[in-house]
Amino acid sequence: MSRNLAPLSPFPETPSARSIVLVGMPGAGKSSIGKRLAARWGMPFLDADSEIEQAAGIPITEIFARYGEAHFREGERRVIARLLARPEPIILATGGGAWHDPVTRAAVREAGALSVWLKCRLSVLLRRVAGREHRPMFQNADPRAVLERLMTQRHPSYAEADITLLCTDENPEVTTRRLAEAIGAHRPPARMQVALARGAYDILIGPGLLRRAGAEIAQRVEGRRAVVVSDAAVGPLHLPALREGLADGGIQLAAEILVPPGEASKSFAEFERVVDAILSARADRRLVVIALGGGVVGDLAGFAAASVLRGLPFVQCPTTLLAQVDSSVGGKTGINTSHGKNLVGAFHQPRLVLADTATLTTLPPRELRAGWAEVAKHGLLQGPLWDWCEANGAAAMQGDAAALTHAVLESCRLKAGVVAEDEFESKAEGGRALLNLGHTFGHALEAECGYGGELLHGEAVAVGLGLAAEISARMGLCSQEWPGRVREHLREVGLPARIATLPRVFSATRLIARMKADKKAREGAMRFVLLRGAGECFTDSSVQEDAVRRLLVDEGCSE
Repeated sequence: MSRNLAPLSPFPETPSARSIVLVGMPGAGKSSIGKRLAARWGMPFLDADSEIEQAAGIPITEIFARYGEAHFREGERRVIARLLARPEPIILATGGGAWHDPVTRAAVREAGALSVWLKCRLSVLLRRVAGREHRPMFQNADPRAVLERLMTQRHPSYAEADITLLCTDENPEVTTRRLAEAIGAHRPPARMQVALARGAYDILIGPGLLRRAGAEIAQRVEGRRAVVVSDAAVGPLHLPALREGLADGGIQLAAEILVPPGEASKSFAEFERVVDAILSARADRRLVVIALGGGVVGDLAGFAAASVLRGLPFVQCPTTLLAQVDSSVGGKTGINTSHGKNLVGAFHQPRLVLADTATLTTLPPRELRAGWAEVAKHGLLQGPLWDWCEANGAAAMQGDAAALTHAVLESCRLKAGVVAEDEFESKAEGGRALLNLGHTFGHALEAECGYGGELLHGEAVAVGLGLAAEISARMGLCSQEWPGRVREHLREVGLPARIATLPRVFSATRLIARMKADKKAREGAMRFVLLRGAGECFTDSSVQEDAVRRLLVDEGCSE
């Protein structure tokens, strides 16, 4: 009886003229898979161990026996560097210990080669290394014990490879195809730096970064223990990938701390609970605090990191659009009080920001839209980005990956520049305070709603952007088209654009009292960010209370 099987899709084409270096444990399949891929792509295949034996004229076992491992590794470095210096790209299988050497890793990167870790579980490796007693490491030794020791030693360095491919006992042709697809789909993350007077840190933007978290964090902190703070909604979605990434990088997860989702978790009660959990994890000053979630988790975890032992290393892994484009960058941490938003907190810069854009695909539509308010704000501050927002906002809200990545990248670029010039928001005018465009109004609306989820931060900021444009127009600072243009864009992406569209009536008197208590106010005087147009924003403390009151009443507030 015959079966009608769907034909396989064409084998992926060679993506670029780069050499490919395969790394991994003994038995991972570097040679067998490498040969198959080389044949498919018409590229030379070379095996570093074979090249070493040919150059030395003796087997590797004898090199180890005569001269020791240090001598072998030195020769291995030279051979790999020579092979990668060839004019044509190659596929190179390396010995299990080659990539563990930092000099070799650096040489591969400098050669512009793409590194791939063929990652196998212990059970798979045990079956594959059976009968390899001729290898120096397995002579007169228990293979399981040897592999477990080597995995502990080498996995953290393997995790630094550009691509990780989990290999099983599937047909080698299937693995080869998956490897070709992974190479073709690979896009290195965007990297930028926040350059501060007291140091700098990197922002990485791209898909799949949670699974690289351990390797990236290990290169930037001394400690190898971490606690993760997340919320009950994000944890089940993204903690598994982060756990695996940390384990691969050799970072022990000392505790997982989950808080309830929502702005209400930025409270003294949750702050105390998080701090207690961190201390219960035997905290010392090398313990890394990792925030996995949105702006609420980042602010709360960051404030806890700033407070415990007067400062622990801190890493942001933002999973919402709002956090990726705004709150994860800049070091502002804090909690809310009954008097207003973010009134208790600290400046505590992260060591690293990992914006895994793949997490945006799991966001509820309302959360995605709320994050766009901060992108629109950055557009109004920057200028050309506003024109881009108007043209691409709708596509981004439909989940267009390229549009969302561009939004995150350009927002981080803008914010990194502003923070580098005014880290502690100490400039008399302008500077970091410009990032509060729409926030004086927005924070007051949030506080009135009580942080229970009735009004999200981004939704409040969206309304605040419309109000900021409106009062700027009323003061003759910008053309009359700007309020309508701003609000039309916000409506187009599904955000509330006016107070009257919110599901409650606000008191102008109460909102003004909130704005006077805002942390940006000076001696009781409200302070706003106003605009003359996109790219022309400035801070102003001279806006009259009567003008604000008239605006609020005209927009639907009671007296």
